[in-house]
Amino acid sequence: MKVLVCQEPGVFSYAQKEKPALEEDYAILKVQRVGICGTDLHAYEGTQPFFNYPRILGHELAAVIEDIGPNNNFKRGDAVSIIPYFNCGTCIACRNGLENCCTTINVFGVHVDGGMCEYISVPAKYLLKANDMSFDELALIEPLAIGAHSIRRANVRSGEFTLVIGAGPIGLGVMEFARIAGANVIAMDINEGRLSFCREKLNIPNLINPAKEDVLQRLREITANDMPVVVIDATGNLKAINSAFHYMAHGARYVLVGLQKNEITFSHPEFHKREATLMSSRNATRKDFEHVMNCMRNKQVNPSNYITHRVRFDEVKDNFKSWLNPATAVIKAMVSLD
Repeated sequence: MKVLVCQEPGVFSYAQKEKPALEEDYAILKVQRVGICGTDLHAYEGTQPFFNYPRILGHELAAVIEDIGPNNNFKRGDAVSIIPYFNCGTCIACRNGLENCCTTINVFGVHVDGGMCEYISVPAKYLLKANDMSFDELALIEPLAIGAHSIRRANVRSGEFTLVIGAGPIGLGVMEFARIAGANVIAMDINEGRLSFCREKLNIPNLINPAKEDVLQRLREITANDMPVVVIDATGNLKAINSAFHYMAHGARYVLVGLQKNEITFSHPEFHKREATLMSSRNATRKDFEHVMNCMRNKQVNPSNYITHRVRFDEVKDNFKSWLNPATAVIKAMVSLD
């Protein structure tokens, strides 16, 4: 079968690999769609933590079950997505129901080879069946689940001003599920095209471009001087992360979804006097995946909003670098293998 390997930062190559054989408690999947996310782009750039090369990328998947052993929940031909966070089940995190941050987690397409190939072998317990959904919808479940998890992590409540910094694919998912939770969402980004997307596709009226506006002044105007009760960073940009400590209301919750390699810094007195809460949000749980699927089925989320670029599998190598260029205005690039 044909696979696409990221050999090192900036270098892709197509190769041939044996089709996986069926193992006990596993399923063989024929891949139909692969969504390209920030993790893939950062891996290509060489800026992704927790990563080594060579690696087959791809963890936002839609597939069809090609083969599976005796199973009460799945059968050949079922349309599925996967939960790509393979956990040990026995560590302190797993025992506490936090399999998304397992101490020895293997993320499909990050720590182990992923789905940028024709067939994959996946433990059946990580499958999500949805024969009523399109392949595009199935491939979007995982990135949207990241956003849904961050909103649940922040315990966003109806009416709360929630500032989301970064209007990339993950940030847009965060905004989507903040809106569904009833929050008053504020979108911040330096890309005017992304802000227009927030207004036109997600119906977010409060937009801030920190490259053109005084952020603190705009936040005071929007929140009647209260400042946001929830601040969520989805940029992974060190300057943006450090700056956002100034945007919090007293008693605010600050959630880091974006990831970068360096140390964050902030004023302890300013943080302390607010009795603020700082937390990270990593991956997502099955509960978040199911919430996303229910919202799709209830038409609270329109998956077609997100897919801006489409390529065939054999076109990925030639197009991938262009998706790093803001001028391409990519929100979600979708790879088709059917």
